[in-house]
Amino acid sequence: MKFSLIAIVATLYSPTMAFITPSVSNKCSSTQLQTSALESLADITTLSIDSGDIDTVARYAKTGLITDATTNPLFVSQAGANGDARYEAMVQEAVTYAKRKTCAEDGCPVPEDTLNLAIDRLAVNLGKELVSLVPGRVSTEVDIRLSYDTDKSVERARSIIAMYEDAGISKDRILIKLAGTWEGVQAAKVLEKEGIQCNITLVFSFLQAAAAAQAGAYLISPFPGRILDWHKKQTGLEGYAPEADPGVLAVKRMYAYFRKYQYDTICMPASWRPSRGAAVEGSDVDEILALAGVDEMTIPEPLLNSLCALSPDVVKRNCDATTDAAACNDPDFRLTEESYAQYWKTDVCGQEKLKEGMDAFTAETEKLITILIEKF
Repeated sequence: MKFSLIAIVATLYSPTMAFITPSVSNKCSSTQLQTSALESLADITTLSIDSGDIDTVARYAKTGLITDATTNPLFVSQAGANGDARYEAMVQEAVTYAKRKTCAEDGCPVPEDTLNLAIDRLAVNLGKELVSLVPGRVSTEVDIRLSYDTDKSVERARSIIAMYEDAGISKDRILIKLAGTWEGVQAAKVLEKEGIQCNITLVFSFLQAAAAAQAGAYLISPFPGRILDWHKKQTGLEGYAPEADPGVLAVKRMYAYFRKYQYDTICMPASWRPSRGAAVEGSDVDEILALAGVDEMTIPEPLLNSLCALSPDVVKRNCDATTDAAACNDPDFRLTEESYAQYWKTDVCGQEKLKEGMDAFTAETEKLITILIEKF
């Protein structure tokens, strides 16, 4: 089994999410961290924080519960527009670096390769800051627009790793994030063989998870809350019992498959919703508690605060490697590009939610391009 990973992952495609997290009155105190549901959960599941705010990351890293971090197009775009001097310096360095490598003079044309390099450099700059705050790994995402191009995804991933290594940061501190398309999974397969470990994100179906595990991906990020959203829209139901939440069941199926067939791939759910509906008190952490015991989780600050306010007694192990593996009924069918495509045609939830996520991240990338062009 691979060693534990904690990642700080963005809340996906939320247009209202601020890059700098506002202050809240119920932030966890050091005392709460020792007596709450949060610490009980950390005893059985590796935890992560879902935040793009450097100060928030630093504060939680000091608790010892959070060790790793991630970036994604949303956070990088917000860094480009933030205005905070720390992020502005990252943007300016990225532009200067890209111009020096591809464009000799100020005011020169800004070709696509220059912009692409500036995008990746900004992601690396943000990642470098996070590396300085946490002792573990940082995830950096390959341009979402390349998610259906294996070769170009591999090329950009190698370039990102090279920039980190030029800065004195070993590749074993970095995870490359790739979207859960067939092509993204195949890029991960190539990179993993080179010792570049990958995080397959935007996972909404068992099919994506199985393909990622068979490719040897280090980690997947499934999104139970987004899966729940889709099912609520289809059924018209306002809520589910947490143990019957379709998103929870989807993640448990992925986890059981990994454990039954001894895949090393880590299952790290992210993006949470209230199973029973937002009007039910305490429901904001329904899915988190229902998946307690899974390999890892990434949780945003408001939900960490909610866990801090709860008794440790609410945490029960609901995912167990041995028990869930024994209950797994899925065969270890070997996927090919052709068989994957046939199964994918029937996976409406996966298709719709993957497209939604990719479209949102593409929009964030395009916003960032506009910001960067103004800096040249």
